[in-house]
Amino acid sequence: MKLTLLLAATLAAFTAQAQTAAPAARAAADQIATKKGPLTVQPITHGSVVLTWGGKTIYVDPYGGAAAYTGLAAPDVVFITDIHPDHLDPKTLAGLSLGKALMVVPPAVAEKLPAEYKKQVRVLRNGQKLDTLGMSVAAIPMYNLPEAADAPHTKGRGNGYVLGLGGKNVYLSGDTEDIPEMRALKNIDVAFVCMNLPYTMDVNQAAQGVLAFKPAIVYPYHYRGQNGLSDVASFKKQVNAADKKIDVRLRNWYPAAQ
Repeated sequence: MKLTLLLAATLAAFTAQAQTAAPAARAAADQIATKKGPLTVQPITHGSVVLTWGGKTIYVDPYGGAAAYTGLAAPDVVFITDIHPDHLDPKTLAGLSLGKALMVVPPAVAEKLPAEYKKQVRVLRNGQKLDTLGMSVAAIPMYNLPEAADAPHTKGRGNGYVLGLGGKNVYLSGDTEDIPEMRALKNIDVAFVCMNLPYTMDVNQAAQGVLAFKPAIVYPYHYRGQNGLSDVASFKKQVNAADKKIDVRLRNWYPAAQ
């Protein structure tokens, strides 16, 4: 009997440890200094990233299954950029602990969110701003060029975001092309920029856009398209050939594809 109890306790401890351990394939987190403590950047997959700053945890476009977030703190804020299932993923949301989370979304996303989240939602339209939990938030347009009613991403439907965190400005592009609003950004310290045809822009467009607004650090993310993964090494080469000061950080956003 004692042996059975011991084995049961050992199994329970092992299971608990397995549930809290980070997935082995997840890319290592980065830390970026701010005036109010470190900003931790944890790549998850595709357009999903977790930011931790000032004791708060921020989930961006949680997608790919709740297991990808094993071992990470529950979010205080969830940002969703668009209605497509690689951004608004109800199955992943249902597996996460969202009881305390504010959900910042564009109107089109708010309309499609499951009813259980409605009381947690703050709707931002392109151009609107919000101050919450010690951070500033600005909703930035994200859309395809040329503008067309049947484009995958029409202007005004989705949001990119600029987050102000401890004196650092963090840009999350969402699904966009090399639009004037992105090129016009100023004082961006960290940028997450998409590059996947035919849904957003190609590597060349992304490089030219980044060279226009010159973030201090840029992460290529959301770079899986119809023909596999985009050539992010070429993106880095193009950017740094023109501007060596931009820190292009290549991280593994698709561990399952390796």
